[in-house]
Amino acid sequence: HRATWRFFLAIALSLSIGPLVAACGSGGFQPMYAASLDGRSLSQAMAQVAVTTIPGRVGQRVRNELIFQTTGGGAAQEKAYKLDIVLRERLTSQLVDAQGDAESQIYHLDADFQLTERNGGAVILKGQSFGRAGFQRFQTIYANVRAKRDAENRAARTVARDVRTRIEAALSRRQQL
Repeated sequence: HRATWRFFLAIALSLSIGPLVAACGSGGFQPMYAASLDGRSLSQAMAQVAVTTIPGRVGQRVRNELIFQTTGGGAAQEKAYKLDIVLRERLTSQLVDAQGDAESQIYHLDADFQLTERNGGAVILKGQSFGRAGFQRFQTIYANVRAKRDAENRAARTVARDVRTRIEAALSRRQQL
């Protein structure tokens, strides 16, 4: 009985794992950072993304983060894609004291982005991202300005990372086709 049971268990296991293994073949699962069939890597495709100018200090911060994250600080390449980003910023007061003064605030950064081909303008990816960062309010003005600026920088990094990851996924899918 025991040998028969193990035999049927082995058959059932191989039949359930078979389709998963078959999906890993050509045209199925491919690691995102692996080279494509034509030998191009995802980092080469990411280096071809031109990030357009984003107005404001926080916009420049997001743009700089994206440029560094897509090129790694390497040499500029011919750009095949264009990334447009529109940012919206706002503050929300939290923990209001008895006098009505906010003791902390949350900085909200919302981004609408669109990745297009430079030659022809076909939209590759369109989406939204957001970053939130809290900061404590202090008595001195300089400390408040510095705390807010640090919160803006943290939110900008969050948005840049999210947008970069989503672009990597979209370009990886394009390379597999």
